[in-house]
Amino acid sequence: MKVSEKVAILDFGSQYTKLIARRFREMHVYSEILPPDSPLEDPAIRAVVLSGGPRSVYEPEAPRPHPSVWNRNLPLLGVCYGLQLMAHELGGRVVPSGSREYGPAELEVLEPGVLFRDLPPRFRVWMSHGDRVEALPPGFRHTARTEATPFAAFEDPVRRRFAVQFHPEVSHTQHGREILKRFAFEGAGLSPSWELADFLKSQGEEVRRQVGDAGVLLALSGGVDSSTLAAFLHRVIPEQLYAVFVDTGLLKKGERERVERMFAHLRHLVVVDARERFFQRLSGVVDPEEKRRIIGHTFVDVFREVARELPSHVRFLAQGTLYPDVIESGHSTGPAATIKTHHNVGGLPEELGFELLEPFRELFKDEVREIARMLDLPGEVIHRHPFPGPGFAVRILGEVTPDRVALLQEADAIIEEETRKAGFYEHLWQIFPVLVPLSTVGVMGDARTYAWVLAVRAVVSEDGMTADWARLPHAFLDRLATRLVGEIRGINRVVYDITSKPPGTIEWE
Repeated sequence: MKVSEKVAILDFGSQYTKLIARRFREMHVYSEILPPDSPLEDPAIRAVVLSGGPRSVYEPEAPRPHPSVWNRNLPLLGVCYGLQLMAHELGGRVVPSGSREYGPAELEVLEPGVLFRDLPPRFRVWMSHGDRVEALPPGFRHTARTEATPFAAFEDPVRRRFAVQFHPEVSHTQHGREILKRFAFEGAGLSPSWELADFLKSQGEEVRRQVGDAGVLLALSGGVDSSTLAAFLHRVIPEQLYAVFVDTGLLKKGERERVERMFAHLRHLVVVDARERFFQRLSGVVDPEEKRRIIGHTFVDVFREVARELPSHVRFLAQGTLYPDVIESGHSTGPAATIKTHHNVGGLPEELGFELLEPFRELFKDEVREIARMLDLPGEVIHRHPFPGPGFAVRILGEVTPDRVALLQEADAIIEEETRKAGFYEHLWQIFPVLVPLSTVGVMGDARTYAWVLAVRAVVSEDGMTADWARLPHAFLDRLATRLVGEIRGINRVVYDITSKPPGTIEWE
């Protein structure tokens, strides 16, 4: 995008780097994530953030920024690894900590400075580090500490350099948004001038430029991302769009009928029944990464076959890939760790016969929902909970079979019905069942049963990168358990997952 000012975020491999970009966009400040050693040549770059990362700055092979980071005298904010990098590169000292500080910690503000002005003297922050600063670089003022981290924040307002050991970008940190706002508007002197509508306009122009006269094959799943992408591409290149819905047999109950009804207006809509093929290829497979790879390859095979029946000018494969998919798959701009492979990111084989088109690759789920509103999509799309690309295959622990999928589809329908009835649906990020093929003893109708366990997972989140388990009323959970056990043959026990992200992921596989 052509913008007058932007924040450059150098990605040193943190799982939260994209959250930093998102926070600035929430402030209407355009942000851009760059590889860690990028030269800062763009004159529109008016501030720089050094992200967190998994390495130690004193290691010989640790990632370092380009010298222009220090030479251009731009406002700087170091976060976690970025704080340690500033200390190490500017004359301070970083050493291994006696123990890793991970999770919540109480921050004590020693001096408000720029970042902590008007904030409480103590508040909760989120830590994730194994090293600590032992001596400040010259010219910096010590502004905050925690019990385990003496130098938890420091700054040099004259040179406009600021650093925090904790992660202000995650929702677990109290006042994190205020801290980033202080840096953006007071420390760096930026202005709130960017809008999501500008992104949508520029992406439309970019799609037309990239595609030209070629056709685009869209993987339409019916979820928020692909549905919004379908509406977007229908607006931008209506005659060139060929939307393909693949019935994998792994989707929600009634999904095929819903998609056919909702997208009947598209010029070219193709529905493929590939249920038998997916189940055959998944037969006997229990490893979650292998499931994802198989499903990704099978999708590509199906699209290739469909493409052979389409006009020869169809050369692009459009996908609703979002940044959380990219970062968890280890395909970010920095050295991030791979958490799990997403079938529409790392799972695609190298010999893919299409060029990829991913207009939403830099967006979070809530931003896609906002675009859906801008495109006048119905509420059932806008508020729909995320559903994994591999479908119920990654919500069944162990082998995937038609019977197990059918059981999970019924459970999912009951959970969604009760959640909507109780008024919780739009307040939750996700709520879904997980089939645990572990048999337990039960008693039903005065007889012994030996059936499977069903786990219910419900989380609240703003972006899917971090999440907290939902504290749902006991009466509601009791209703769910009663219906699930009573109406679904093969289930005799329901458990509720109370794990947050981190340390867990939202999906079980």
